Amino acid sequence: MKLWSDSWTNGDRIPERHAAGRPDGAGGATFSDNLSPHLAWSDLPAGTQSLVMICHDFDVPTRADDVNQPGREVPADLPRADFFHWVLVDLPPAPAEIVEGAFSRGFTPRGKPGPAVQGVPGAESARHGLNDYTNWFAGHAAMAGQYFGDDGPFPPWNDSLVHHYVFTLYAVAVPRLPLQGVFDGHAVRRELAGRVLGEATFSGTYTLNARLLSESP
Repeated sequence: MKLWSDSWTNGDRIPERHAAGRPDGAGGATFSDNLSPHLAWSDLPAGTQSLVMICHDFDVPTRADDVNQPGREVPADLPRADFFHWVLVDLPPAPAEIVEGAFSRGFTPRGKPGPAVQGVPGAESARHGLNDYTNWFAGHAAMAGQYFGDDGPFPPWNDSLVHHYVFTLYAVAVPRLPLQGVFDGHAVRRELAGRVLGEATFSGTYTLNARLLSESP
């Protein structure tokens, strides 16, 4: 299996238009274009009946004490955890690509609707799981809600660690995963057990830390 994108080269910095957050010019951050990226695949295993796409950031701080606090940085050696940015299941194997902007254009307060995918030709049978902005905004009066679908990078603007975002495409031996109602990335990973015929990954990095941005070539 192969997975790639015309949006950036594997392992490089993710373009700002694909992020949920961008630098605000004053050392902090604000919302960005949040366009879902172009992704394409080939060489699927024989017997593939559907696809699952998961994007996660494995560099999310496990403690929020220093997150987005002026005058300090989140320590690089702080233990980190997964943050799901996109959970997509039951995607037909063809057409063999996702067009840029097909699943997200802009950041939607309280979240985009789901689980059913709407308005994406060729993906009518697909379903979206919750991403982890659902948890992040849970206590925010204006933003709390269920966040389905793709919402891109918005790491802490003072994190001393550059974040890594991994898109994993799974070739699945069944046309529909046995998931009911609302589900998240953890539930999908459990249901994939024994049903995966192959997988491929594509990744990128992103930071909003003004110091790190000024030091990058």
